[in-house]
Amino acid sequence: MKTTRDITDWLPTSRKEAEKRGWDDFDVILISGDAYVDHPSFGHAAIGRTIEAAGLRVGIVPQPNWRDDLRDFKKLGKPRLFFGVTAGCMDSMVNHYTANKRLRSTDAYTPGGEAGFRPDYATIVYSRILKELFPDVPVVIGGIEASLRRLTHYDYWSDSLKPSILVESGADLLIYGMGEQPLKEILKLLKKSVPFSSLKTVPQTASILSEDDTLPKQKHWETRELASHDVCLKDKKRYAENFKVIEKESNKVYARRLIQQVGNKRVVINPQFKTMTEKEVDSVFDLPYTRLPHPKHNKRGTIPAHEMIKFSVNMHRGCFGGCSFCTISAHQGKMIASRSKGSIMKEVEAITTMPGFKGYISDLGGPSANMFGMKGIEQSICDNCAQPSCIYPEKCFNLDTSHKAMTEIYREVDSHSKIKKAFVSSGIRYDLFMGESKENDRKKGYSEYVQELVTHHVSGRLKVAPEHSSDKVLKIMRKPPFSLFGEFKTTFDKICKQNGLNQQIIPYFISSHPGSHLEEMAALAVETKGMGFKLEQVQDFTPTPMTLATVIYYSGYHPYTLTSVYSAREKVERKDQNQFFFWHKRENRGWIEKTLEKLNRPDLTEKLLQTKRETRGRKGNK
Repeated sequence: MKTTRDITDWLPTSRKEAEKRGWDDFDVILISGDAYVDHPSFGHAAIGRTIEAAGLRVGIVPQPNWRDDLRDFKKLGKPRLFFGVTAGCMDSMVNHYTANKRLRSTDAYTPGGEAGFRPDYATIVYSRILKELFPDVPVVIGGIEASLRRLTHYDYWSDSLKPSILVESGADLLIYGMGEQPLKEILKLLKKSVPFSSLKTVPQTASILSEDDTLPKQKHWETRELASHDVCLKDKKRYAENFKVIEKESNKVYARRLIQQVGNKRVVINPQFKTMTEKEVDSVFDLPYTRLPHPKHNKRGTIPAHEMIKFSVNMHRGCFGGCSFCTISAHQGKMIASRSKGSIMKEVEAITTMPGFKGYISDLGGPSANMFGMKGIEQSICDNCAQPSCIYPEKCFNLDTSHKAMTEIYREVDSHSKIKKAFVSSGIRYDLFMGESKENDRKKGYSEYVQELVTHHVSGRLKVAPEHSSDKVLKIMRKPPFSLFGEFKTTFDKICKQNGLNQQIIPYFISSHPGSHLEEMAALAVETKGMGFKLEQVQDFTPTPMTLATVIYYSGYHPYTLTSVYSAREKVERKDQNQFFFWHKRENRGWIEKTLEKLNRPDLTEKLLQTKRETRGRKGNK
């Protein structure tokens, strides 16, 4: 990596920068709700570099001002092919608001962490502006906000059911999931002079057909029609039924095309591409990123999200956990797309030459840290599977969960002459290796991996996410029994003690998840207190589009059983559940006693607040 940089090392954000490349116009212009960070973890950079690698001229307009005369949207002119729009690395509403719908005071994807540099529902706002300014130029939307809002979805912030974002944005095409494969296909067709209006059969895209349009024919594609948006508005159970179909099709290798009527239009969702091969994933990560924010942002301060990941390595994409509250598999896919060891080591080498690097890799991880290289043993079995999780309610017999390849990479990174320490900061799925037979442990290298992880790759704290202690709630979450977390903690503590390490586990938990009552939260507080935890990493459940938990929260039904499920919907209910996390705060003591008294659970009161022992102590003092 070069130690000094020219402005042409970044994709151009102005006409002046384009002129330095000898360009006087653009083929594609990207509009992003995030600041421009030229790093593979930032979607606009990965997409921009992919377009550049196709031999096209691409510019980026990061965080355009949507409140003024709209000069930011006009400054690069009109692209020859299309505008690409993304809200950024997060759904803009999750970015803006807390679980209690309070406006956040910071934005990790903006210089200086300043809030207010992107609108609510950014994809819709940006697209409408572009359609008004350049009505004859196609608009392609993508990124997580567009991806997860591609069909009728519940929007927590407006407390309403919204139609496909294609309808509200006026965009011409939607790319869902990780966008490189459909984007390459679109670019290939456009370079062959195929009209944009004819791009109706590109996999992993969505578009709108008017009532007069004929559904395009495509060999080998089966089609399934969902309950219409209007039906979903009237019938919550039908909306829940829709989700089961959508999730199953999203998890298939060979999915069906989905159609949903919205008024007099039809939203058409084409089946997804197959999971990217190792070579394809490498080709994205090996593009010529500077790995740095664009210099235009320098005067406004550092970008917190970049500071967090600038010395990290993402080893794979996707997650087969299928957790009810998580959007990773819905966006990145259930199947794991792993990089080659060569590509990973190439990135490690690039990091060692970066300004400010002091020998520490902050993370060797991924969406879940320890899923690298995992896939089906017999692909034909995976080809016919539509299960949302490969590890719940139990590990699939066809899943290769060997940890040996990860252990090997950890050790190779450690052996690099310029690396002092490489940490694993992404969350660990302990249910992938706990509770196994000795034979499996030996074959898959589980104990060897855990030993390597705990002794060499924990920066004092290891993240894991048991999420709850109630078996009933964990079942809805699609998470393993809480007892497995206890077994892992025992193993972790034992290894630390044997090696003289002062390290701790940081468990993540969620309150107000569908199925969770106050009593379950009180029991969670008791369980975690008994294990010596005063919880830090806790959150209130935030309903986000296209998750099972959100569908349950809105509809009141579990899509797979159509049975009723309780959700804490009122603000006071949600606050009360969250408050049990902080049983150790003196100001909560009275509230906890009264609440557990109403629930007729003196046993929990005694365990949580030690009332009997403390009462005896006070009498003795008298």
